[in-house]
Amino acid sequence: MPLILISGFPSSGKTYRSEQLKEYFAQRIAASEDARISRLKIHHLNDQNLGLDREVYAAARSEKDARATLSSAIKRDLTANSIVIADSMNYIKGFRYQMFCEAKAQRTPSCVVHIGTPVEKCREINEKALANGTGGYQSDLFENLVFRYEEPNGMTRWDSPLYTVPYDDDTPPLEELWDTLVGGKAKAVKPNSATVLAPATEQNYLYELDKTTSDIVAQISAWQKDHPGESGGEISVAGAEHDIELPANPLGLPQLQRLRRQFITMNRTHSLTKDRIKDLFVDYLNDTFQAA
Repeated sequence: MPLILISGFPSSGKTYRSEQLKEYFAQRIAASEDARISRLKIHHLNDQNLGLDREVYAAARSEKDARATLSSAIKRDLTANSIVIADSMNYIKGFRYQMFCEAKAQRTPSCVVHIGTPVEKCREINEKALANGTGGYQSDLFENLVFRYEEPNGMTRWDSPLYTVPYDDDTPPLEELWDTLVGGKAKAVKPNSATVLAPATEQNYLYELDKTTSDIVAQISAWQKDHPGESGGEISVAGAEHDIELPANPLGLPQLQRLRRQFITMNRTHSLTKDRIKDLFVDYLNDTFQAA
């Protein structure tokens, strides 16, 4: 069942809003006579109950480990009979994309709830918490996290549907969230073709998977070599439905090969035609470039 990603500046009130969501959803579950709904369990995941302190965000390595801990907990708790509220900053769009893909692979809806507290108010709350010894981030860490925050964008698939909760609102749009994720407006989620496992029965499939992806990587490298210093660009791949939309920063061969290996690992046991491999790999690259 649904994954709700809470996102916002440090000290923006994410946990407070998460508790509001948790309480409302628990009331709806308890009052429901629908057997499917009444057996739902709510998992509220945040840094505190995952054993993470604020200082993990002070270093790249510890922050990466913290995201891995949250990711593992989400994957563990995201089942057919659960609602997962991931109460963390979730400020990196690449991580939100990763969790969007995980929810889609589990055939469950997801959404992002953006806590829209202005940075000035967050700074005030944070300084008060530090002064009172009740929490808060050290000032330099707070400013660094604010600077790095990648605000959710409802126009992208992985941040949609997006619900923004202004600081002055008493509650999030609780009823709308319930209807969209659990109630009458909840829609069945169809997983990406790349997440539907099927036996690889087509002859020479693994060879085609390796060769097709290698050819596309070589085409990207050749294009970049022919257009030195050019920002972005589109590359047409023969037989693919969409063009490759390159990011602003040039892509090194090791990075491209890493993405190729990840894609091959995801699709090693699938049964796809050669043209379908092209379409999926191009879409995978475009999604990854947008989320980076």
